[in-house]
Amino acid sequence: MKTFAVIMAGGGGTRFWPLSRQEEPKQLLNLSGRDRMINETIDRIAAVVQKEDIFIVTNRTQAEKMREVTKTRIARDHILSEPCARNTAACIGYAAQEILKKYGDGIMCVFPSDHFIKDQAEFTRILKEAAAAALAEDKLITLGITPTFPSTGYGYIRFDKQDEGTAKHVLEFKEKPDEETAAAYVESGEYAWNSGMFIWKASVIMEKFKELLPDVYACLEKIGGAMNTPEEQRTIEEIYPTIPSISIDYGIMEKSRDVKVISAEFGWNDVGSWDNLGVFYDADENGNVLAGRQINIDTSGCISYAKGRLIATVGVQDLIIVETEDAVLVCDKNRAQDVKKVVDKLKEEGAEQYL
Repeated sequence: MKTFAVIMAGGGGTRFWPLSRQEEPKQLLNLSGRDRMINETIDRIAAVVQKEDIFIVTNRTQAEKMREVTKTRIARDHILSEPCARNTAACIGYAAQEILKKYGDGIMCVFPSDHFIKDQAEFTRILKEAAAAALAEDKLITLGITPTFPSTGYGYIRFDKQDEGTAKHVLEFKEKPDEETAAAYVESGEYAWNSGMFIWKASVIMEKFKELLPDVYACLEKIGGAMNTPEEQRTIEEIYPTIPSISIDYGIMEKSRDVKVISAEFGWNDVGSWDNLGVFYDADENGNVLAGRQINIDTSGCISYAKGRLIATVGVQDLIIVETEDAVLVCDKNRAQDVKKVVDKLKEEGAEQYL
């Protein structure tokens, strides 16, 4: 059975404003200084899945830019454009129908577009192991990350640690905990961080849609029924906006009894906000993470990203500073998650030129 990959790339990356914008969000940025995040994701997956079997699901406003950025890697017709955002269940279901109706059943590996993974060899080994597990039995496999500290920023997966084999039965999913609860999770040895990476047969996930999300399934069946016909694009435009908006985690993963997790450690980071920039750049002797042209005097613990102009700092600590052509962000490093509030405020004010 062939193995396919689906990269979910429709997010806005609002916590990386002002660098991340609607038409060029985080996954299209070169934060590492090596390549754009989407291309790094493609190349990472290509160790297991042939590039001609990789699909990207993105939204209409980003689709053409996505095709341009990935043109040496991904066929244009493998970039699926959503007419509107309907959350991850719709995204994954759309891709599953594309695979089933046009290429036949296969192992479907689902990935976010903007994660960082340090240990490529270990990631490749674990992904092959997960694909083999999905092939062997009709289960939903998710990749968990062995916690290295009691994070309050990630969701957790509790598994049966007495279960034999690498892929262990999932007992429950837990939302982001407080610090005391997170410490207890890590101490127990029966929790993994939820990475948002999934492996299953395309046919199996569609059966789960039918069982657990029948309203979503009905919409996806209409879209699938029009595939390979002249009505395909019209049907997608008509039906997609009516798909109930729900995440794959809440709609299927948390409700299914057929979920297994493979817990591993391969240097994973979801690169969710500016305070994660240190995964790409080494800190200097004063704990500053710096990108671009900088002069820093009596400065410590700062994250400073200069896109074009010089950034000069004197006597400051623990700040995030980001410079772009039309905007400058200055933020307390401990409030990196609140950068999205700036985007919300700009939307309220109708300042579209900054979005």
